[in-house]
Amino acid sequence: MVQLASTTSIMPQAIISAHGLTQHIQLHNKNLTILSGLDLEIFAGEQVAITGRSGSGKSTLLGILATLDQASAGQLYVCGEPIHELNEEQRANVRLKHIGFVFQSFQLLPHLSALENVMLPLRLHRDFHYKEAEHKALKLLEQVGLADQTGQTPKVLSGGEQQRVAIARALITEPDIVFADEPTGNLDGHTATEIEQLLFDLNQALGTTLVLVTHDPKLAAQCQRHFELVDGQLIEHSSKQGVRA
Repeated sequence: MVQLASTTSIMPQAIISAHGLTQHIQLHNKNLTILSGLDLEIFAGEQVAITGRSGSGKSTLLGILATLDQASAGQLYVCGEPIHELNEEQRANVRLKHIGFVFQSFQLLPHLSALENVMLPLRLHRDFHYKEAEHKALKLLEQVGLADQTGQTPKVLSGGEQQRVAIARALITEPDIVFADEPTGNLDGHTATEIEQLLFDLNQALGTTLVLVTHDPKLAAQCQRHFELVDGQLIEHSSKQGVRA
């Protein structure tokens, strides 16, 4: 008897999967709903933008997806881990293994050099080896165009240079997902464009998933997927500029 091959297509697995995410906060003795039963799936290698008006909760959502905060209710899976079932120590381990984060305000340690700031996440690993970490950090600083600034502290670096250091730091653990919260919000137009291009180039070169919050519709349109947060729910828009190659 001849057995026919299955024609059932294999669906890609979501690297982030959220079901019924809800977030309440107390403000002036009132219970406000920021996220309301939100559902979302993001797949490996995607570039995803989240926009919304000021105060809509987009940074709150990003913090929850990045396991920095906990939702009031709902289920969240990141890289197959049930985040909603984990304690803070377990969530920290997920971040260490799978996640990099780029902040609007850079969040560099002022007394450390660019090289030392980039190396910092690796120091949290039990198998930390200085020379290996240094080599990796130097290579990343070269990739972001700062090979000649490795010994400089943040105070002598421009805003764009500080954000390049922050991007290198986010990538040094080889994360599956990079979250970026308004990564160009503190930069001038020309520098912002350079940082945007760098983020996309590294996303494609390294095969990471990129999830960013932005107020810039042009940046959002460059991503493969664009969601707008409205009244606690996500509305997906088609990209005006199409998917990046």
